[in-house]
Amino acid sequence: MVAAAVVSGADAEIEIRDLSLPGPGAGQVRVRVAAAGICHSDLSMVNGTLRPSFPLVLGHEASGVVAEVGPDVTRVAPGDRVVINWAPPCRRCWFCLAGQPYLCKAVEGIASLPGGTLSDGTGTHLALGVGAFAEEVVLSEAAMVPLADGVPLDLAALLGCAVLTGVGAVRNTARVRPGESVVVIGLGGVGLSAIAGARLTGAGPIIAVDVSPEKEKIAIAAGATHFVPASDTQHKAIRALTGGRGADHAFECVGRAVTIRAAWSAVRRGGNVTVVGVGRIDDAVSISALELYHFARTISVSVYGSGDADRDVPWLAEQIGLGHLDLEPLVSHRIGLSEVGAAFRRMESGVGARSLLVFD
Repeated sequence: MVAAAVVSGADAEIEIRDLSLPGPGAGQVRVRVAAAGICHSDLSMVNGTLRPSFPLVLGHEASGVVAEVGPDVTRVAPGDRVVINWAPPCRRCWFCLAGQPYLCKAVEGIASLPGGTLSDGTGTHLALGVGAFAEEVVLSEAAMVPLADGVPLDLAALLGCAVLTGVGAVRNTARVRPGESVVVIGLGGVGLSAIAGARLTGAGPIIAVDVSPEKEKIAIAAGATHFVPASDTQHKAIRALTGGRGADHAFECVGRAVTIRAAWSAVRRGGNVTVVGVGRIDDAVSISALELYHFARTISVSVYGSGDADRDVPWLAEQIGLGHLDLEPLVSHRIGLSEVGAAFRRMESGVGARSLLVFD
């Protein structure tokens, strides 16, 4: 039995339950979880934005150490440090063969998968097929990304979702170039990672926008050059910092129609808006046909940083080793399993940066 954070239904309280996991079968790996990031997608599992099955073991952004491997596993061995890829591509579908593994048919639309049993015999489901808010997970070896020595194992958890998504949106989706101006709206873990990615590319200025004034210090530590409080007139402040034109790029990291519109208004004519946040199905964005023509702006969507974890996580780890990427400013709280609910409440109120669940 392992301890796990479990919810019984939408908007239910998080409970710490004993969970029984099967031994690793052919091609599977058992991992002792070292750390797991508290991601907004986990909150979306509970608040109705996403539709998982219940009871649900939360968590998907994690790192750990391989404890046991099943038959035919060749990718990792016991004792290896790994980052978990919550969306391992099949490498066979049309999208994978077209160079878009982040759109793989094998993981499209999956909010949860069956896995594990509670102590009373009830079968559970795993958030995004992972269930990382638990002391151990059992997953396919395809979900294992070996982690280079020298990268802190706890911070490495962020590479599996927030950092890959935020940095990937900048590098892979928008392809920001040195000297281009960037606006990032929404300073959760993904938004702060987008700021770090913009700094990595040599962008400037890098303008951070959030409703919470306390995010300014965090944003500057992550690499922002300026902070603008979210308001109806924020686009004027952004233009004043970008030669009166507006930014070359805006990254929307909230997932709301109002912030997508704000990102649209923040960029210059011919600029680029990249939507990174996951929104609700009933939250429609409205842009007039004349606006589309006149401003000649491009709107793109970045799914999982338009990335490939097998390629991008080693590159990100290399940047950490070289001192080019510092993940510590992205973490404001280190917590235990019983504090996951409090971390969700901080996230909802916009307090702090990423909370990192750390296991002994």
